Amino acid sequence: MSGEATRARFERIVQPYLGDAYALARWITGDRADSEDVVQEACLRAFRAIDGYAGGNARAWVLTIVRNTAYSWLARNRTAVVTAVDDLAAAEHANANLAEASAGGAYGANPESELIAMADAARLEAAIAALPPQFRDTLVLRDFQGLDYREIAAVTEVPVGTVMSRLARARQRLIRAIEAGE
Repeated sequence: MSGEATRARFERIVQPYLGDAYALARWITGDRADSEDVVQEACLRAFRAIDGYAGGNARAWVLTIVRNTAYSWLARNRTAVVTAVDDLAAAEHANANLAEASAGGAYGANPESELIAMADAARLEAAIAALPPQFRDTLVLRDFQGLDYREIAAVTEVPVGTVMSRLARARQRLIRAIEAGE
């Protein structure tokens, strides 16, 4: 395949999913700069492998590369996996604005409600970060990235039944962790 055709194929298959790639990398690494490095390295890997892409679910293919790249990158650059909160204040502000729009303005005008929502979100973020990687990955791919069970199975390279089991166990652990923290 010519260089121009390879570039065009890369743009068509990989570029639409760069936002999802960054979000997944961010969940795995917990750091903005590290996530950018991971996505850049994953893009290089995807570009080199684009001629071998046989079709199918491009999003799952890209996220598989990102996930594998992130764990390879972490193994090279860190002694332990660290997951941090993205930008909790910005996320909570966006959620408050959404709630304000749907509730007629009551939520955003109440600083106490915003503080409670931020504390709840922080507890949830901490509980997700504390999950073992296989549970956290499955939960993030399903509940944040919106992948279905087959897509998650392809990304994580486990059977669909294992995906379902991990998701159920991850959710149970989250519930127990949040209940224990109250």
